Amino acid sequence: MIVISSGTRNYRLLTQILSLIFAPMIAYLKGEFVNKTPASVQVDVNGVGYEVQISLYTYSRIQNLDKGVLLTHLLIREDAHILFGFFELAEKEMFLHLLSVSGIGASTARVMLSYMKPEELSRAIVNGDVRTLEGIKGIGKKTAERIVLELRDKLAKQTMVTNIPAMINNTLHQDALIALTALGINRLAAEQALSKVLTAEPNLPVEDLIKKTLRIL
Repeated sequence: MIVISSGTRNYRLLTQILSLIFAPMIAYLKGEFVNKTPASVQVDVNGVGYEVQISLYTYSRIQNLDKGVLLTHLLIREDAHILFGFFELAEKEMFLHLLSVSGIGASTARVMLSYMKPEELSRAIVNGDVRTLEGIKGIGKKTAERIVLELRDKLAKQTMVTNIPAMINNTLHQDALIALTALGINRLAAEQALSKVLTAEPNLPVEDLIKKTLRIL
């Protein structure tokens, strides 16, 4: 049991602890997309409706879908628990990268992903394209420079092993990557191994893909 006395500082500490405990528990939602808007969607999962905040990018991908899967991230604040949804793993990863930058909150990260696709954002950051980042509402020069400074090297390494366009948005690749990282495999190592296996055998079922990838890790 965690006991924390009253007070704003202590409450913030509690919300941070709860975020670490509960955020990973809701990995995705699979169900019917109800009441879609460019900013949110209600996902009906076996009769339970989840209010999910989304970017314009995800909205564009689910706009014509009646049901599907959204990857999720739960943000716990003092005044609310907010669930964010993503159509693709690349968008969720970019969202989490942006949250790791000092001064960037969830609302700003969602706005950035509404202005630019994940791969476009990654390219701008890796190339140090501060001017492009400044073109996003709410992003000034200092913030853009800080984003480049804190994420450039990290995203550059990631881009090196995901430089096959067809593979970036490949559902098979994403499913295998999620499974491998859940097993505790380093993401970059998993990406490299998956790329080797898929280049040699692009039509493998996901189960065989994971097994063959594990053999070469």
